[in-house]
Amino acid sequence: MASHKHLGSPGWTGPISQDMAGTTPKASAPHPDLPRLGPEDYLDAQDSQSSNSNMTTRELQEYWRTQKCCWKHVKLLFEITSARIEERKVSKFVMYQIVVIQTGSFDSNKAVLERRYSDFETLQKKLLKTFREEIEDVVFPKKHLIGNFTEEMISERKLALKEYLSLLYAIRCVRRSREFIDFLTRPELKEAFGCLRAGQYTKALDILTRVVPLQEKLTAHCPALLVPALCAKLVCYRDLERPAEAFAVGERALQCLQAREGHRYYTPLLDAMARLAYLLGKDFVSLQKRLEESQLRKPALRGFTLKELTVQEYLS
Repeated sequence: MASHKHLGSPGWTGPISQDMAGTTPKASAPHPDLPRLGPEDYLDAQDSQSSNSNMTTRELQEYWRTQKCCWKHVKLLFEITSARIEERKVSKFVMYQIVVIQTGSFDSNKAVLERRYSDFETLQKKLLKTFREEIEDVVFPKKHLIGNFTEEMISERKLALKEYLSLLYAIRCVRRSREFIDFLTRPELKEAFGCLRAGQYTKALDILTRVVPLQEKLTAHCPALLVPALCAKLVCYRDLERPAEAFAVGERALQCLQAREGHRYYTPLLDAMARLAYLLGKDFVSLQKRLEESQLRKPALRGFTLKELTVQEYLS
């Protein structure tokens, strides 16, 4: 384990994050605010409960007060603003533009994305497997064999798809489900992480900057779900030699983790933040101390760097 003096040495390369492989805790029953989601999706919300035992009563009260605020429902409005016909060599389909806006205040980070009818159809099939009773009154726009490209049909389907998304979002267990969140964010996140793996950091950042605000709104009940995307932004900023921006987004990621030291990103993130703090002339000592304490509480055989961890996301 590296000491503080190693940080000050020329060409410092340690400490390295501890190996998180094989240390994933067994899944427990999901929090009542996180219904019907698999343990792999909410691992980050459950894997640090043991670390809370080291906190004082006041710290625990403050921690859960913060979590309660995080679970406050963010209301979103869905609009299908336009549609375009796309023709390829062997297919022809309509792409619908979806705009997602947070209600109640001016939203400068409205999300704009495109999905085709088959994407909505796939979402419906997945939701039926898990939420058949919950969505039994939600009408899904029927598929037509002919007339799909007429102006009248496209206008009619735009309204129907808007209503469909609004009705799904009104059902708490659905709007917090992996299926619904993935429908609205996964294609863009998958593209962004693919760009990161290819070393296209500027392009990855551009995509992440557009999709992260939407992901944040959809996962307000469990902020730790935002951590992989935030860490991807950190890696991009750092490799583009923009350390101040990397450090800022890293602070945000640490805030999302709160006291969740068991989270797979916690140790690699602290490691990266300590290095950035040293580079920027900030307080790296406290970050290094947190890192060493975390490694003592949860020793591992081998470490993953933050970059090694992020490039493994969205491979499938």
